[in-house]
Amino acid sequence: MDKGTPKRRRTSLRIASCALDLFEERGFEATTVAEVAAAAGVTEMTVYRHFPSKDRLVLDDPYDPLVAASVGRQDPRLAPIRRAARGLREAWSSLPEPATGTTRRRVRLVAGSEVLRGAAWRNNQQTERLIADQLVRDGVDDLSAAAAASATLAALMAALFLWAQDGDLTLSDAIGRALDVVEGRDG
Repeated sequence: MDKGTPKRRRTSLRIASCALDLFEERGFEATTVAEVAAAAGVTEMTVYRHFPSKDRLVLDDPYDPLVAASVGRQDPRLAPIRRAARGLREAWSSLPEPATGTTRRRVRLVAGSEVLRGAAWRNNQQTERLIADQLVRDGVDDLSAAAAASATLAALMAALFLWAQDGDLTLSDAIGRALDVVEGRDG
């Protein structure tokens, strides 16, 4: 992190880094926001200004618009599950492989914490809704759209959790293999 990074961003990165270290050391549930603030050298209020809840210190999902747009670009004649899977594959293929171990550490924390897994699923509801809404706009019935979105995101979560535990697996390979299963191309 260089001095050219705005102060607010540097503070957010420091808080998130300290939180990640403490969560790995003590566990997410056992670590308080006060402890994160002390480790980062800020007040609890500052932590909450940067992260509205404790789980937001670990969870981040800026990809919703990208995913919905990618689903919308798929051939509307495809089955809803294939459109959702291909849209998700397209969106993820446009993102770089994580350059640092931070993403893997964060996903590993989520995979190992019931509280964070629940928060991740709640976080995915927005993505699921956007995918389903896109499919419905393109003529898919509500139930088929919801099932396709839900199944595709379940496969994505399975891939993320496996990738976090397997240091030899790339994120793109894990997601690609999971989406192959969703599309019926698993063997």
